[in-house]
Amino acid sequence: MTSAVDSIHEAPRDEVPYTLDEPAPKVLSFWDQSAFWANLGVSLFAFSGAYTVLAPDAAGKPTLSIVAGIVAMIVGTAIGGLMLGLSAAPGAITGRPAMVLLRGLFGARLSYVPTVLNIAQLVGWGTFELIVIADAARALWDGVPRWTYVVAAGVLTTVLTIWPLGSVRMLRRYVTAAVMISLVYFYVQLLREPLPDLTQGSWGGFWLGADAALAVSISWVPVAADYTRHARSARGAFGAAAIGYSVTQIVAYVLGLLALALVAGDTSKIYDPFLNASLGVVFFAIFVLREADQSFANVYSTAVSIQNLVPKADRRVLSVGLGVLITALALLLDIGDYASFLSLIGSVFVPLLGVLAADFFLGRGRRRGWDTTLAAPSRWGMIAAWVVGFAVYQLINPGGVSWWADFWGDVQSALSFTPQSWMSASLLSFLVAGLAAILIGRIGGGDRAAAGAGGAPGASGAAGEADATPV
Repeated sequence: MTSAVDSIHEAPRDEVPYTLDEPAPKVLSFWDQSAFWANLGVSLFAFSGAYTVLAPDAAGKPTLSIVAGIVAMIVGTAIGGLMLGLSAAPGAITGRPAMVLLRGLFGARLSYVPTVLNIAQLVGWGTFELIVIADAARALWDGVPRWTYVVAAGVLTTVLTIWPLGSVRMLRRYVTAAVMISLVYFYVQLLREPLPDLTQGSWGGFWLGADAALAVSISWVPVAADYTRHARSARGAFGAAAIGYSVTQIVAYVLGLLALALVAGDTSKIYDPFLNASLGVVFFAIFVLREADQSFANVYSTAVSIQNLVPKADRRVLSVGLGVLITALALLLDIGDYASFLSLIGSVFVPLLGVLAADFFLGRGRRRGWDTTLAAPSRWGMIAAWVVGFAVYQLINPGGVSWWADFWGDVQSALSFTPQSWMSASLLSFLVAGLAAILIGRIGGGDRAAAGAGGAPGASGAAGEADATPV
């Protein structure tokens, strides 16, 4: 019989284990997952950051017309949704969270490199989410100081993170329907307004706009398996992520672009069309409240990513500490250069996904299975494939950080390479990284596998960290 003391250290059977010692419960249905991803697809970023899919120039002036931006956004989101589905399926197959999966791709020690990058970007996303929630809440009612909203959002985020699977099921039961009703309501209200000419502008920079939308989807790629490891089937995990997320992100971004057109491109007034509508404050408050699911997902995945570095760490303790951290950062920072942040995320994780998908579904993962234990040997060849894909992305789109763009501009000059308008940094880096992974794997450079590590994809290490050999 389990003692009262032991029960403190054991999670409920339908909840995420506190450490990586125990296997993940397979309790999320297709509809649980669909509701989760659908809610993540609807974000206040789709309103405040809608201008990014219009490929703004160095002066911040949109290049694309609204119509061109909508098409670019749909294309980018659809491609990003498929990529998100590809990253979701391995989690359901292996039962392993995202960064632990990378032990099979890169080896245990080398998986720490993308893990640290992922922790850094998730802390950034979590901080930005609290800032957006606070700013949107003040747009609803500015009767209290901004810090009050930041702290309240931080507390709500932390509470949701303590019970992650319960939070996912709650989204399905109570939140999703309210969000869908709000979206329909605002579409009706905004389409009743006299819209300006939505074709004014050009189609130049189409792939820059598509990549901006794709980058938002890709931002969830390095965390997808944290949730789909609890899925009942890989097919359901792929479909829920690819379709559930893409549909609602498209719906939300189109709404954001319509609002942007109504305020003549003034991003500082992006919330006005929503708040000025009849009952707009009520329905917009639903968006503000449910934005906490974005910060919740970021904080929870940060905790799980840290567990790849420290498997015995209790995710509840990590969640509380991270909640305090992002709340403090949100009180000190502002939104910053959002477009450059998205570009950086895409340049790192798009080629990483290319390597992962190629090796898991077509390479060693399919032939012999991945070793995801702490004893997994290093696979430098897969790191090389990732670096190649990353370089391709930067050559095509080095982003908006001046010193970084200048460096890659010098590389372009040295190679006599000029990016063409038809080139998509995301697509080409994904394909090049994937092809490099396949080639390196076949010649043995990326396949320093431990003897006897065969089996189905991810079979090695499925029993949990307690039996793993320490690094």
